[in-house]
Amino acid sequence: MYAVVTSGGKQYKVQEGEILRVEKIPGDVGSSITFDQVLMVADGDKVNIGQPVLDDALVEGHIVEQGKGKKIIVFKYKRRKRYRRKQGHRQQFTAIKIDSIKAKTAKAPKKAEPKAEAKKEVKKAAPKKVETKKAEAIVEAKKPEAGKVAVKKKEVKKPEAKPAAKKTATPKVRKTEAKPKAKKEDAQKAKAKKTAAKKTTAKKTETKKKAEDKTK
Repeated sequence: MYAVVTSGGKQYKVQEGEILRVEKIPGDVGSSITFDQVLMVADGDKVNIGQPVLDDALVEGHIVEQGKGKKIIVFKYKRRKRYRRKQGHRQQFTAIKIDSIKAKTAKAPKKAEPKAEAKKEVKKAAPKKVETKKAEAIVEAKKPEAGKVAVKKKEVKKPEAKPAAKKTATPKVRKTEAKPKAKKEDAQKAKAKKTAAKKTTAKKTETKKKAEDKTK
């Protein structure tokens, strides 16, 4: 039997009687520790996987050691800058011995089945009320349609009488009468201009003749 547990942002595979090294957990040697975040429990062929965590599973253990790991050298270097830094580091850890893996198997889903069936029956009965309401709404909607049609017919008849009243022959006659007068006036003006032009040309020719006779 084994389980998968999270601690310090990491996942560990755990078995009973195993000593596990974990990121430092505050506590004295001998104090008990429980892991609540169990991702998976496997017992032979039976495997329970959480989504993401199993609510009914616990892993219990006790602290065996509080210590530091091997020294690591941290060296920083930048070329042509005369920059060098050397530093050592020892990561702290907590050694835990696993005492037990507890996984409860609760068969609760079977009890929830009758409730689901009752909900389905309620949902099936509800559409009947909706259908009756829809039928009533359709009947009410059809009643005012007859009144609307009558109003539309009356509104259509009213604009037919208006264009007949507007048709009058008087403005057309006035326009036709005014046009010939304007044409006559334009013709008279054109004649006057022509006669004036002839007179000016005749005067010019006379003056030219007189001037030629004097030179001779």
